[in-house]
Amino acid sequence: MPESNKPGAPPDEGGPVRRIQSRFKALFQDEPLLVRSPGRVNLIGEHTDYNEGFVLPAAVDKSIIFAVAPRKGSVGTVHAFDLGQSHEFEVSQPVRSDKSWPNYLMGVVDQLGKAGAKIGGFACVFGGDIPIGSGMSSSAAIEAGLAFALNRIFGLGLDPLALVKLAQKAENEFVGVRCGIMDQFINIFGRPESVLKLDCRSLDYQYFPFERSDLRIVLCDTLVKRELAASEYNVRRGQCEAGVKLLSKHVPGLRSLRDVPLELLESHRSEFDPVIYKRCDYVVRENSRVEAACSDLKKSDFIAFGRRMNGSHAGLRDDYQVSCRELDALVDAAGEVPGVLGARMMGAGFGGCTINLVEETAVGALKERAVRSYKDIFGREPKIYISSLRSGTDIIKFEWEEESCSQR
Repeated sequence: MPESNKPGAPPDEGGPVRRIQSRFKALFQDEPLLVRSPGRVNLIGEHTDYNEGFVLPAAVDKSIIFAVAPRKGSVGTVHAFDLGQSHEFEVSQPVRSDKSWPNYLMGVVDQLGKAGAKIGGFACVFGGDIPIGSGMSSSAAIEAGLAFALNRIFGLGLDPLALVKLAQKAENEFVGVRCGIMDQFINIFGRPESVLKLDCRSLDYQYFPFERSDLRIVLCDTLVKRELAASEYNVRRGQCEAGVKLLSKHVPGLRSLRDVPLELLESHRSEFDPVIYKRCDYVVRENSRVEAACSDLKKSDFIAFGRRMNGSHAGLRDDYQVSCRELDALVDAAGEVPGVLGARMMGAGFGGCTINLVEETAVGALKERAVRSYKDIFGREPKIYISSLRSGTDIIKFEWEEESCSQR
């Protein structure tokens, strides 16, 4: 793991961790390894990942807690704490389940087998507070968290990047979702009080400080299920690929929109279907926004950073067309609150959350305005989450354990 990811659990995690640990002991009469696997936010850089572009995510304090231990035999037993459901399978031959949730875990075991890793039977209890369907990537937290835990308990020796790639392939191949690599990457590589600029082609990455103590990241959840997201996600991928194909006639070897300067795109606008052009224009501009946002962070210019977030939402709404009335209403409400520096939809779109960069003194006003406005329009209240930036997946140790270890 990165050196900054030091083991440890803050006081507020003690309750959830102890509950997961207690359930494990009750079910399996054993002492487990405890692992925290975080959700994530993406400050800017949406729908750029599968175009081999740039993203700017961070790991957050919402997380999935795992309790895991090896067992005799060849059976994997996984228990979803929040659902009260269990599932068993042969680790040498996982078979897709109609229950859906076990597939995220079995996909990891499937990939370990394909990679030639030798694991035996194991027991796992997991649960947490990442809101499902909010765009904070609970799926990546489950996949990367289990991969990390199994790597530790079986001594597989996989490095962090190998865990990232394995977790992504689990979702691509076993679950069947063509996700990019961002979610799994930040899950493993996240640092506290930092965002990570990731090059989704080379996987080069760089940390940027996000340390202004009076700023909060506030998520406003529309509670709209993203029913169109999966199908429209694949449509957008195809549209971007169509744009690259057209431009490659003029620039042989062109691989993705990542390689397209705005001037090149604009010079061939007349050759494009108008919708395809809008999709490509958004992606090219969004990559530029990520680069500019990183420059803003170097200067601690959060006012400019917030303006980039606003520009990102406008592009997602008008050009990439993956927003919805509920997301737009929450972004509009945030824009009316002094102290909200930036707001945009986050994730695949058509529901989920908005992400807001907010001065601490304005958090209450944002919550009040968002709830009132949303209820007036849609007759229901959004959920509000206040997040802080945390480290990536790592082992949880309580203070008394650390003290005990230091005395040995």
